[in-house]
Amino acid sequence: MAAARSKRISVVASSPPFSHRPTTAGPSIFANREQSWLAFNRRVLEQARNPANPLLERVKFLAIVSSNLDEFYEIRVAGLMQQADSESSGLSLDGLGPREQLRRVHKAVKELVTDQYACWHGELVPQLAALGIQFRTATTLDEAEQAWVRSYFQTQVLPVLTPLAVDQSHPFPLIANKTLNVLVSLDNPDTAQQEKLMVILPVPRSLPRIVQIVPGSEGPLRHMFLSEIIKLCAGQLFPGYTLKDAHSFRVTRNSDLYIDEEEAENLLKKIEEELRNLRRGAAVRLEIEEGVDAEMFTMLCGHLALSPDHTFRLPRPLNFLRLMSLYEMIERPELKYPPFVPADPTALSSQKKMFDRIRERDLLLHHPYESFTPVVEFVEQAATDPDVLAIKQTLYRTSGDSPIVRALIDASLAGKQVTALVELMARFDEANNIKWARELEEAGVHVVYGFVGHKTHCKCCLVVRREGTALRQYVHLGTGNYNPKTARLYTDLSLLTCRETLAGEVAQLFNTLTGLGRTPEFRHLLVAPFNLHARTQELIAAETANAAAGKPARIIAKMNKLVDPVTIENLYAASKAGVKIDLIVRATCCLRPGVKGLSENIRLRNIVGRFLEHARVFYYENAGQPVMYAGSADWMPRNFFRRVEALFPIEDPELRRRVGEDLLPMELRDNEDARELQPDGTYAPIVRAAGEEPFRAQKYFMAAATARATPPASTPLMATS
Repeated sequence: MAAARSKRISVVASSPPFSHRPTTAGPSIFANREQSWLAFNRRVLEQARNPANPLLERVKFLAIVSSNLDEFYEIRVAGLMQQADSESSGLSLDGLGPREQLRRVHKAVKELVTDQYACWHGELVPQLAALGIQFRTATTLDEAEQAWVRSYFQTQVLPVLTPLAVDQSHPFPLIANKTLNVLVSLDNPDTAQQEKLMVILPVPRSLPRIVQIVPGSEGPLRHMFLSEIIKLCAGQLFPGYTLKDAHSFRVTRNSDLYIDEEEAENLLKKIEEELRNLRRGAAVRLEIEEGVDAEMFTMLCGHLALSPDHTFRLPRPLNFLRLMSLYEMIERPELKYPPFVPADPTALSSQKKMFDRIRERDLLLHHPYESFTPVVEFVEQAATDPDVLAIKQTLYRTSGDSPIVRALIDASLAGKQVTALVELMARFDEANNIKWARELEEAGVHVVYGFVGHKTHCKCCLVVRREGTALRQYVHLGTGNYNPKTARLYTDLSLLTCRETLAGEVAQLFNTLTGLGRTPEFRHLLVAPFNLHARTQELIAAETANAAAGKPARIIAKMNKLVDPVTIENLYAASKAGVKIDLIVRATCCLRPGVKGLSENIRLRNIVGRFLEHARVFYYENAGQPVMYAGSADWMPRNFFRRVEALFPIEDPELRRRVGEDLLPMELRDNEDARELQPDGTYAPIVRAAGEEPFRAQKYFMAAATARATPPASTPLMATS
């Protein structure tokens, strides 16, 4: 296999990276990054508690809270613990050291998890039961149910269990990251002393986490968590011993990759090694059921080398992520969101090839309201079109059965020049991307792994096609990944165009990524780490100057995270100059809106709804000549300085209207799924004006996309917007 290709780029940054410290008013002008993220996760919990949402959707939101917390501990808390252990003197933007941040994180997470369990036991379980969906525990099983459970354990569970004793002859086993386990305490009845022998039962991942008990019987659907079944029946594994107690537990480990790319001769092989090592990453959190024996708990913490400060003693059940399977098990459409099929506006001219449609005018697709199918067709048609000579593609995350990857393989096998820039270090997708990298290389695709120290996060595809005696370049630029599955769940934008200005710069970007280029020039694209940060500051500064001069000045920016201190300070300056600023930030935000004398003109909201808000869209009034961009980058130091990102301009007049007069205004109008960030870091519901009707932006976009894709009876068809 070919060695991984990595290059170091040399960039003169316009502003310093994250080491920058505020100069305007000290740390108090910034919010804490970790607390901001936890406030966002509380917003997700709000959706689980919101009776306006269908009941099984609320169960899913509860599961997402747990999934989010897992990643938070694997990456963010793990990093803080490393800083604390190394006695790092580094401070957060708001001036806190790592130990104080950890203390505050633990307090906030404890409150969040307490409310999560209150939601489950006090709201969801009773409401599910009232609708015939019940959960059983060992103490609530009737005689017939208990007989069924014991038989199920004997035939389906016992054969795949492996008890792991912990004593002088059996070292403490490796507890893999986020696996569910049962801690068993045993006693020998033939001796006078209480031995409290420790045994660990790993719960096999191959078994369903929720079991429908006595299936096919009349009456309500009854369910039991697999861990409850194992605890009830675990005594069968230890004949001659008395089972004193059994408690479920799980360990979260540091899951960040630590790779010195300059020393890694083969980046792909090095990442494979690190993925194996992640199973043994340092423990950063222990979750264990309450009531566990104090001595056993202390022994477990000792074996994990984990301070009790990083443990949570919780009610049953552990890990609400297991509830995701309940959603699939229960076929009750009335308890779920109504089915939605993404509209396909390009289907109105389905007799045309994608290239013909794109030549007519730019296409802007708003996923998941509009289908991702045209993007897939763009690559698939390029793979089979005899006039296509070359395809270049970035791949950050994609699905396990990716049609995009299959099309690239087919194109290469057909003799086309195909280049794929695969980001091996896409967090939590490293193994998937290694698999695709190998398959692509075996098919003859030129696989490139990007720059040393810079993740390739931009979403670009370039197709070179012969048309007559000339070559024309077609491009796709997006805000989201080339993943048809998540494209049904995440809100994103896709631009398909053959504008020479944009296509030429996308070609230059690929040449920079695959070849050599220290300081390439981009006049239309905003590309990190080259011009994105500097140009962003210039655009904000221009609005500030326009406001001071009495000209129209406005900024609307939609993104996932806002952390960069330079950008935040410049937004504060713009606010003080009178620029009206609306920010739509889904998760982490270190800016404090609405602070008197600092950010009075900044309003910040987030939207948590049926779909995950993922698009990055930026609007600058520009004295009445608006400038609009969309792309892959949040306003964070990592996106500005440590990633390859691309923002693309929206230039077609009709598409500009959609973004500036429809997409962004409708999100700012939302008063149902939206919440407004307060100066203290909490979120408050949107206060409706007298007579104002409830409005959900996501619901509006679903209806609008369907309407655009449905031709009026007496109106000529238009398939391009």
